[in-house]
Parts: sequence; structure tokens; C-alpha cells
Amino acid sequence: MKKNENYIQRCFDLSKLGIGHVSPNPPVGAVLVYQDKIIGEGYHKAYGLAHAEVNALNSVAKHNRHLIPKSTLYVSLEPCSITGKTPPCTTLIIQNDIKEVVFSAIDYTPGVFQKSQQILTSNDIKVKQGILAKEGQKISAIREKIIHGNYPYVILKYAQTKDYFIGKKNNKQFWISNAFTKRLVHKWRSEVDAILVGTHTALIDNPTLTTRYYFGKSPVRVLIDRQLSVPDHYNIFNGQAKTLVFNQLKNNVKQNITWIKLDFSQPILPQLLRHLHQENIASLLVEGGAKTLQAFIDQNLWDEARITTGNKYLKDGIPAPAINSTSDHSIQIADDKIDFFYNSSN
Repeated sequence: MKKNENYIQRCFDLSKLGIGHVSPNPPVGAVLVYQDKIIGEGYHKAYGLAHAEVNALNSVAKHNRHLIPKSTLYVSLEPCSITGKTPPCTTLIIQNDIKEVVFSAIDYTPGVFQKSQQILTSNDIKVKQGILAKEGQKISAIREKIIHGNYPYVILKYAQTKDYFIGKKNNKQFWISNAFTKRLVHKWRSEVDAILVGTHTALIDNPTLTTRYYFGKSPVRVLIDRQLSVPDHYNIFNGQAKTLVFNQLKNNVKQNITWIKLDFSQPILPQLLRHLHQENIASLLVEGGAKTLQAFIDQNLWDEARITTGNKYLKDGIPAPAINSTSDHSIQIADDKIDFFYNSSN
């Protein structure tokens, strides 16, 4: 079992290289092992391109290709059995005469769930599932969310002081986290489809909401601005990324900006999330402010939270949002502590 876990962990590591490029597909990694030696490995690099299993098999050196039928294929997610942008991976496995497949997470995609294993076992292929299943499901959680529901996977992100304030009451900018964490946040931005702020944050912070401190694409910017109060010259309206403005006044499109009218007499967050889901946006990072974050929490419209506690005190200020959940794990970046929470009720 330990051997299986080691190879599945390598699949996880490979899969993460595709995060931010494969949406709405899940990130997947695969390795091919012969007598405790990896002879091929790969990951799903971008939406519409070859799957991880294909890349793993293609990476096998010419002098080792005769070993493929004698090898075990490890995959972070159950191999697909449907034709989409690419052919089914189950067909590839059968054609290469692989005798054993080990994977971590179950793929709940209609047409794959409970079918892939049936196809493989009916072709005398030994299948093991559920290796490091909890970790595997976390990696594919975004895909699972959009399959089962009408909303994107929602990640809340904010920084708080050691005495639990998110900012100053006078609305002056106050940086809580350090420069290393700030760069990490830009990495997180590159990994999601969209990023959201409310009117107050847009007016006070004038954020750009791009990945200027990290490599990779910038997400779609989402602004809740009921009365269209944010001036046209603010950073969120520059041409650096597509921007969606949810408001109660108009529907319109101009260059990279789309205004979308909502019914503000009804709860707007479910309306907004349904619209993003229809736009094939699978993941949303919510960056603030405090009222917007708390609204997502109060309406139980979040899946994950990443809360940074900086090494600073305010003594008085805007209270940080309150999550009634226990930290799953934490990391330390210099003097910043980042706690990760997962909503078990979703």
C-alpha cells in the first residue's frame, strides 16, 4: 500500500502543474511503473489537449516501450471512458495491453462514473481505487462541484490581523500580509477562472486583480456594483482582463467589459453564481471586502477558505469575517500563517 501511495502522490504532484490551464476539466497526473521504476509520466497540460494517461504513455522511451504491457498505470483520477475533446483513456489502456490500473479519486462525470471500471475489468484489467482518496478528491473538487451543482467552486481569501481585524475603519489601506504571501495570492489567482470583489473594495483599494506578481493567466474579474459607482478610470476597467459587472441598472458589452443586470430585490449571490456557472466558470476566488465575504459565509455559498493571519495588530478596525469551521491544515510563510478551511456541508 505504501508503494501505491508514493506513486499516487507523484500523480498528485504532476496534476498540479495543470492547475489554471485545464478548467473546466480536472487536473490529472499519471505515471507508468515497471518493477518499482517510473518509465513514463505525464499530466493534462491544457483544456482540449491530451489527457495525462496519453502523455504518460507517450513519454516512455523507445527502448522501454516493450515494458508497457508489463507495467502498472497510476492515475490521480479515474480514467475517462467518454469521447470529448480527446478519445477515451480506457480505450488507450486496453490498446496498450496494460494489465493493472491504480487510481485515487472517482470521476463522477456522467458516462464515466461506474462505467470506466466496468470497461477495464471486463477486459481483464486489474483495478484498484481510492488510494489517498481524500487528497485525490480535493484536487478534483472543482470538477465535482460543477458536475453536481449549478454554482462554481467558491474559494474565500482574506488576511486578518492577530486581533482579528481585516482593515482600518478610516478606509486607509493597511497591508496585513507579507510580500511572500502576496506573491502566493497572485499564484492562486492564476489557478482560478474568476476573481470577485464588491463595490467598497473596488473604490477603496482600486485593485487590478491580475497576476502581475506571478506567471500565468489573469482570471476573469467580477465586480458587484449595484449602482455602478466605481469610476470608469479605475484599474478594474483596464484592458488587462475580461471584467463582469453585476448591477441593477443595465446589460451591456463594451470591449472587455460586460455589464449584467440582476434583480437586487432578491438574493444576488445565487443569481451571480448561476450566471458564472452558465459562462463555464468553474472556480471563483472571492477577495473581499468584509461584507461580501461574510455574505458568502452566511448564505453557505463557499467551498474553501484561505485565511492569512499576519504578524500585526490593529486594536480597532473592521472585524474579519467569521467562519464557523475548523482549520483543515495550515502553512507558515515567514511571519504569516495561512489556514485552509473546507466546507463539509457542501
